[in-house]
Amino acid sequence: MSTQLQDPLLDLRPMQAEDLEQVLQIEQRVYPFPWTLGILRDCLKVGYCCWVVTVDQQIVGYGVMSVVVDECHLLNICIDPGWQRLGLGRRLVERLLQLGRQHGAEAAYLEVRESNRPAHRLYRQIGFVEVGRRRDYYPAIGGREDALLLTLSF
Repeated sequence: MSTQLQDPLLDLRPMQAEDLEQVLQIEQRVYPFPWTLGILRDCLKVGYCCWVVTVDQQIVGYGVMSVVVDECHLLNICIDPGWQRLGLGRRLVERLLQLGRQHGAEAAYLEVRESNRPAHRLYRQIGFVEVGRRRDYYPAIGGREDALLLTLSF
């Protein structure tokens, strides 16, 4: 059983340009092949749905999602290692899915590293199902790693 963080200082809010340095620091702590500041900046610029998770106004996670016509695509979900396994990832994903539905999406998609078992568990608990595999999708130490393609119909 995971512990859920119940804190009145917990907040989910839209990402701002001034958040990007903190977001980049989390990205670099979590991923061996992180997105760049330019990629994060471009996500904001093109109008992707970019949100941050804060605790006592400190950014501890973020998510990036695109919505096109009737589909949303979760592009990046990231919680700082010191704040993982407290239910923040679930809250963030559920908020992004809610926003996708509000913008007319009828289904959500995402890719997840085959080796990322905690993420697989979370997405399956939310209701995502595996519909495919993208061979050699992610860079990995010593080569490439497959991604599992997951979807959730609303």
